[in-house]
Amino acid sequence: MDKDTKFALLVIGVPILGLVYCAFMIGFLLLVPWGQNHPIITAAIFVLTPSIVSGSIWLISSARAKNKEKLGL
Repeated sequence: MDKDTKFALLVIGVPILGLVYCAFMIGFLLLVPWGQNHPIITAAIFVLTPSIVSGSIWLISSARAKNKEKLGL
């Protein structure tokens, strides 16, 4: 897979993944009684999950880039 294909998948895939995540969140709030009774906890979980995932991806890729820089690649 070349760089252009990866970039196109990123540009198309990230918004679609965001829409699926929002649909999942709305479905959870509508269908699960626990989510309706504890909206603050539910919101905290749905806000922190993508933040933690994106932060960990960022840190891992940054560490890999720094490691390649040290190796001179």
